[in-house]
Amino acid sequence: MGEIEGTYRILQTPGSRLGAQKTSGVSTLEPGQNLLTAMASSPAKAHERDLPVKIRMLDNTVEVLDIESKCYGQTLLTEVYKHLNLIESDYFGIEVQNIQSYWIWLEPMKPVIKQVRRPKTTMLRLAVKFFPPDPGQLQEEYTRYLFALQIKRDLAEERLTCSDNTAALLVSHLLQSEIGDFDESEDQEHLKTNRYLPNQEKLEGKILEFHRKHVGQTPAESDFQVLEIARKLEMYGIRFHLASDREGTKINLAVSHMGVLVFQGNTKINTFNWSKVRKLSFKRKRFLIKLHPEGPYQDTLEFLLGSRDECKNFWKICVEYHTFFRLFDQPKPKAKAVFFTRGSSFRYSGRTQKQLVDYIKDSGMKRTPYERRHSKVRASTRTSNTDVPKQSVPFTEGLRTPGSPASTAAPLHSVHSLTSPTSVLPMFAEPSPSSLDPRAPYTRIADKTTAAPVEEVGRKLMQQPGSPVLQGLPVDHAQLSSLVLKSPLGLSPAFQVNAVPQGSSPLLSPVLSDAGGARIEEDDEMKRKRCPTDKAYFIAKEILATERTYLKDLEVITVWFRSAVIKENAMPEGLMTLLFSNIDPIYEFHRAFLKEIEQRLSLWEGRSNAHMKGDFQRIGDVLLRNMRTLKEFTSYLQKHDEVLTELEKATKRLKKLEMVYKEFELQKVCYLPLNTFLLKPIQRLMHYKLILGRLCKHYTAEHRDFADCRSALKEVTEMTSQLQHSLIRLENFQKLTELQHDLIGIDNLTAPGREFIREGCLYKLTKKGLQQRMFFLFSDMLLYTSKGVTGTNQFKIHGHLSLHGMLVEESENEWSVPHCFTIYSAQKTIVVAASTRLEMGKWMEDLNVAIEMAKKSTEKSEMLLENSVCNRSNRSSDEVSVEQESEDDIHSSRSSLDRQSHHRANTTMHVCWYRNTSVSMADHSAAVENQLSGYLLRKFKNSNGWQKLWVVFTNFCLFFYKTHQDDYPLASLPLLGYTVSCPVEADGIQKDYVFKLQFKSHVYFFRAESKYTFERWMEVIKRATSSPARSSLLLPKEKDTHTD
Repeated sequence: MGEIEGTYRILQTPGSRLGAQKTSGVSTLEPGQNLLTAMASSPAKAHERDLPVKIRMLDNTVEVLDIESKCYGQTLLTEVYKHLNLIESDYFGIEVQNIQSYWIWLEPMKPVIKQVRRPKTTMLRLAVKFFPPDPGQLQEEYTRYLFALQIKRDLAEERLTCSDNTAALLVSHLLQSEIGDFDESEDQEHLKTNRYLPNQEKLEGKILEFHRKHVGQTPAESDFQVLEIARKLEMYGIRFHLASDREGTKINLAVSHMGVLVFQGNTKINTFNWSKVRKLSFKRKRFLIKLHPEGPYQDTLEFLLGSRDECKNFWKICVEYHTFFRLFDQPKPKAKAVFFTRGSSFRYSGRTQKQLVDYIKDSGMKRTPYERRHSKVRASTRTSNTDVPKQSVPFTEGLRTPGSPASTAAPLHSVHSLTSPTSVLPMFAEPSPSSLDPRAPYTRIADKTTAAPVEEVGRKLMQQPGSPVLQGLPVDHAQLSSLVLKSPLGLSPAFQVNAVPQGSSPLLSPVLSDAGGARIEEDDEMKRKRCPTDKAYFIAKEILATERTYLKDLEVITVWFRSAVIKENAMPEGLMTLLFSNIDPIYEFHRAFLKEIEQRLSLWEGRSNAHMKGDFQRIGDVLLRNMRTLKEFTSYLQKHDEVLTELEKATKRLKKLEMVYKEFELQKVCYLPLNTFLLKPIQRLMHYKLILGRLCKHYTAEHRDFADCRSALKEVTEMTSQLQHSLIRLENFQKLTELQHDLIGIDNLTAPGREFIREGCLYKLTKKGLQQRMFFLFSDMLLYTSKGVTGTNQFKIHGHLSLHGMLVEESENEWSVPHCFTIYSAQKTIVVAASTRLEMGKWMEDLNVAIEMAKKSTEKSEMLLENSVCNRSNRSSDEVSVEQESEDDIHSSRSSLDRQSHHRANTTMHVCWYRNTSVSMADHSAAVENQLSGYLLRKFKNSNGWQKLWVVFTNFCLFFYKTHQDDYPLASLPLLGYTVSCPVEADGIQKDYVFKLQFKSHVYFFRAESKYTFERWMEVIKRATSSPARSSLLLPKEKDTHTD
């Protein structure tokens, strides 16, 4: 095969989470040498500046910079950053067009004249190189302004593709930033002379309509809105590289903060996360991704690019992205080989994102003034200081030496003196008297201990309307538009982003930074003292928190999924009517109900009408009134069975709908399997019943709220008794359809009469020893599977055993394998081992119960089994050896673009696989009853500060959001296998209401606001993550498991 030309081994790092063990990469600098001294020692005529280079800035101004003829790329980069007074410079780079007219990045460690063919006539341009997933990670207002200009450029060049509504919304925020508040004639004139979109004339009406709603918004706020909307788009920061896969299919490769992406057209079809990639390499035109081995095998994916240069260029970008986002430290120097070198020596030479964030946070750098070239109304006032700030930022602190080239200023044509403490005004820019607008909110704080609380600043500045119109959702249908715009959380004149007083810290991401943790705690202590302490208040607050999450879950169907099927015209009219005519009225009811609860809690807390507070310290009357109204929707809820069944049938029948369904499940907003959301309305009734039961138990019979709560409980109990049987059936059907999507090799898993019992990981004894397998137990059969080794993550069925005539025996002594038992069936005998004795007991008990049930069944189950499992060859299952299974698995997983498969990370089967555990249907039912939402403070084991996050617990998993208004989670933590407890003295936690989650060496601390919420979080997590007593769903007499 020959030598690989370039390789890059992916170092295992914890990703973007801070506070973990640090890992370093590799650099090509000599030992003891840094980046700037390396360039200083390179041969060049001292101070010889004879090469004018033209650079187009992000605001479209062209600057001419004189540099030495043999200077390195880093020198040019440094001079540009110096001219711009750019502090967060590592996010940016300079692009140059190569012979094929592709834009490539200027390399810092190579001379400019070796990278630019005709330096005197070539136009270079400044551009954003690294796109962070969250604009809150950008600490500087000026940096966000430049990012917004990059989004503007991408829109104009059709790189950032999106729906017409989203494009119009983005342009409206750009208009607000550039010309200020809405004025129809001025807007129209500005749009005539400025081109934002290729089809701008067609969207002019929508642009003006959106711009009208941004009155009072400052340029800085508008920039942030542009970035918030853009980051949620699939094409945010994406730069395509044309390629083809092993089968010759034309695709596009791209790289982002999360890994290497594969697109077909503009549709993302695969993601290879950095955590799954072991090595990246290229040989000639072939780009190779070596994945971490899954089990005893490993896989290498291969893509073919247009030329060796294109292949190497993409490889370099991948190396840089991985280092910037995944490593914590600047790569250390690597000693050069004495005799021979092998492959490319290219490595990323700049600061990582972690280093950059820490530098900005710790240095106390003063903000330097800047002028917005386009802004006619308001300009930001990055507060000036009489001390002249440093004009460029070194790549590492304390790196620059007085004699280094980076410390020598380069003359810039048509630019004012950089030593002036006044604003730097680019060409043709006119200073505006309104540039000292007091609304411009950001100034740098030198002392980080005075930083504003992260959550308070974040809540004021990042508050987004709940309507997906503002989040970049394509709303191109009258029915959908009217539904969304009616939302009280939607586009309303009340949407005003509050200005933050000068001196507050701008938009720190609660995920990336724990700055301001002390102030968060102080503010929470103040709130705790002001808020009511009655247990009934906290129960009411739980209703409010879970109702907010429930409404967001309904929007996944009523807004997001509706938009997806309308956009592609993928769903038949009859099914559209059946689905949305059932769920829309329920959604409308709960919107009004949520508003009523919010108003009552506001009165209860005394935030409004304080003199009437005493009359509103109750919730029973609100619940009773709404439970009576909700009874009218029982007929809608009873149709959910039909809706779920018809949707599954249509998905199987219509390929277009199936494709939309699968692609929608890959979207961030669909954080659970899609059909799970259809069960939420019935499950919510069970939650009301449990919450009302707790309220009635808390109150005395004489309490004024008791009678209303008891009546409301009676109303909801009547509804749940009618729907209980339907819910159990639907939960089983939902689980079967979920498994149908994730298993390869079975056609009709949802056959009538089949019930799901347990899924989990066991080790099967083979000729090669114990092999990890995923087992699925149903009422009529046992399946065992193995996991694919590509990014698709589906499980392939290797064998099926009928329960008819099956026998299970413990066999630890016979095989000398811990927690081992033998399964005898008519087809074959297999020996399996569980991870613990407890797991073995669960499996054996469920198997024996299922075998007893199968004995009572008829021959029908055998027919179902034969019709369900695909027999892909003429061999019987006992003729297929383990070695043959494994080889088949490798070949079936080779294709990097298996379109029939997709990966949903939050399905329980994947968690069971990695945690070596299992989950039963009884566990699923218990998890449905134990769901919770609310704000918690989170702390990692080795971090100092607490981060305030909105946390949702559902489906055995914690989902983390910045605020309750966010449409999708930032991260998730599956809790199967975790233990929940109180901190011990060795943990060093001196706070009240803290609970600890631990799985092996992974430790997290969470802090609740009150004793009640602390106990509730402990209770629901314990109940959902530990198996309940066997309330087998198989036995009809025990089906009513939901009791008060």
